[in-house]
Amino acid sequence: MSGVEVIRAVSLGGFPHGFLGRRGGVSTGQLEGLNVGYGSSDDRSAIDENRRRAVAALLPDAKLATVHQVHSGEVVLVDEPWAQDELPRADAMVTDRPGLLLGILTADCAPVLFADEEAGVIGAAHAGWRGALAGVTDSTIAAMQRLGARRDSIHAAVGPCIGQPSYEVDEDFRDRFIEHEPDNERFFTAGPAGRPHFDLEAYVVHRLIAAGVGEVEALNLDTYAHPDRFYSYRRATHRAEADYGRQLSAIAISG
Repeated sequence: MSGVEVIRAVSLGGFPHGFLGRRGGVSTGQLEGLNVGYGSSDDRSAIDENRRRAVAALLPDAKLATVHQVHSGEVVLVDEPWAQDELPRADAMVTDRPGLLLGILTADCAPVLFADEEAGVIGAAHAGWRGALAGVTDSTIAAMQRLGARRDSIHAAVGPCIGQPSYEVDEDFRDRFIEHEPDNERFFTAGPAGRPHFDLEAYVVHRLIAAGVGEVEALNLDTYAHPDRFYSYRRATHRAEADYGRQLSAIAISG
């Protein structure tokens, strides 16, 4: 649809999909743009219209399925979208049903879209640092396998998320990752103030490669650094803004 920016991944081929930002929506004020997050203070009718525009830009007449994201490693199988007040608490979805858009909402966390063209199976995961460390991408791959996908046939794309230059953390954060796996130290570098900076995208890519998927693509887009294109929780916090928007990343199997 005109006005909605759709960022696509080469690795996902002909599957209807896209990583959307804030361009092309009707929300105003600090949430200006294509805010799709019902958890924000935005007007409900604006969010409804933004979601309608997002679906139309990706696969017109598709049904959008989302979950109540809780920064976990949990994945659910989707046959039909849930009502908004009945969303399961999970951070990933898989399906083999055509016409369903699996939608992930983010505002700095990493959205990951998956597809196995041969098996006709797709997945979508919300990988913030907690979910990534908890293995949300591994859970998604395993759930896709239960639907007939093969690891070496799965293609995965990591969409816009907070970049390492923008992601300052503390020593306890870094220690948590190193305690989990000593080699994780490579995903941290010292920032200008001497504090650790975490490379979320590289860590998610590492988990995908280690899981044995056939192809991994990283879009290398920093949500924090592009206020005209993406919402960012951390940027909104640093600016002392009262709220922040959420952007949608989604994938479907065409009917």
